[in-house]
Amino acid sequence: MAIGAEAGNEGAQARNDGPTAITDAKRRYRAGVIKYRQMGYWDPDYVPKPTDTICLFRITPQDGVDPIEAAAAVAGESSTATWTVVWTDRLTACDSYRAKAFKVEPVPNNPGQVFAWIAYDIILFEQGSIANMTASLIGNVFGFKPLKALRLEDIRIPVAYVKTFDGPPTGLIVERERLDKFGRPLLGATTKPKLGLSARNYGRVIYEGLKGGLDFMKDDENINSQPFMHWRDRFLYVMDAVNKASAATGEVKGSYLNVTAGTMEDMYERAEFARELGSVVVMIDLVVGWTAIQSMSRWARRNDMILHMHRAGHGTYTRQKTHGISFRVIAKWLRLAGVDHLHAGTAVGKLEGDPLTVQGYYNVCRDSFTRQDLPRGIFFDQDWCDLRKVMPVASGGIHAGQMHQLLDLFGDDVVLQFGGGTIGRPLQQALDTWGDITFNYTPTDTSDFTPTAAVAH
Repeated sequence: MAIGAEAGNEGAQARNDGPTAITDAKRRYRAGVIKYRQMGYWDPDYVPKPTDTICLFRITPQDGVDPIEAAAAVAGESSTATWTVVWTDRLTACDSYRAKAFKVEPVPNNPGQVFAWIAYDIILFEQGSIANMTASLIGNVFGFKPLKALRLEDIRIPVAYVKTFDGPPTGLIVERERLDKFGRPLLGATTKPKLGLSARNYGRVIYEGLKGGLDFMKDDENINSQPFMHWRDRFLYVMDAVNKASAATGEVKGSYLNVTAGTMEDMYERAEFARELGSVVVMIDLVVGWTAIQSMSRWARRNDMILHMHRAGHGTYTRQKTHGISFRVIAKWLRLAGVDHLHAGTAVGKLEGDPLTVQGYYNVCRDSFTRQDLPRGIFFDQDWCDLRKVMPVASGGIHAGQMHQLLDLFGDDVVLQFGGGTIGRPLQQALDTWGDITFNYTPTDTSDFTPTAAVAH
């Protein structure tokens, strides 16, 4: 039935139901019930342009809501639509600005859920601004009435938009050159306990870890500037430990100094102090927000510093499988925003994560061109336009006994963070373990040099 005829029938019914019935005019002002599908937000014949951003949403419509209508509603609310028709639409080239849902498919083995592909014209987003892009894609639409749940599973970002971002300030390759460490994973540890140590004892832990063979030590996500340890004291003791460990080992060492604070002014002050002390790396938490992340990335680029990103808080919107955002999308945005290190999961530690899915996160960080890989959750090809590569970090409940698994899953270009796995390992237990190991075996390698009769004489 045409929308006009349908409205006419509803109006006639309302007039026959007495003075308390919902009239046509009132019905128009019931939020969330307009026909997005018929307003141009659904176009099954649309062919995405190379300059379009394409999002794949997992949609769980409310009971009785048609999946295509739900997809059109997501496209509308995340671009130009509001809850009713407005006359000011006539003042714009609306068809150019509307997002367009162009494909809907059921999610395998999940009744009631659909995948929806939605295209957004490049002109909808401010150049070089993750904050602006996310305001549309994950804004009001996630609380929309027609939906039970909504999850952004993946995103294809066009080359033209990728090139408006600076990306990582240092990058994986340059970091290895600065550290002069190649052909192996970088090794680190998070200082434990994460809260409560004095600055002096904190520095002692840093020294022991670095002198013992680690490349990096690290502040945890919630150590900033508390009454038991002011940030300036921590930085002084930590850098004293770093310098002494570097002198003792002859290697470049570092410690991620967390500069996360309540204001950008405080973050800049802490980062500048870390630089003045000779630190090669500073750290921020994901919870500082996209604008602060991009601001600190620009500072790190100007000052030749490595920027470490701790993904604190991501689980509030990445863990649920039907609502929120996939971490692969967060990883893509963070590579654009410009971080050098990113905690990307372990698959074998204390934090949740399917091995193939986590491998997909690592690929997003390190690829020059990420190809579609459905088993790893990658739905789109993604050209990174020579943006520097991010060094992924495996951290969270891992220890040296899992080294073979971690290397098999993630390769060499990774930071392996053994926090509790380093500091929580009892020394006597380690000595006892090695004391019980014997190496009684017959070598099978051939000799490098075999004497001959001529040589013997």
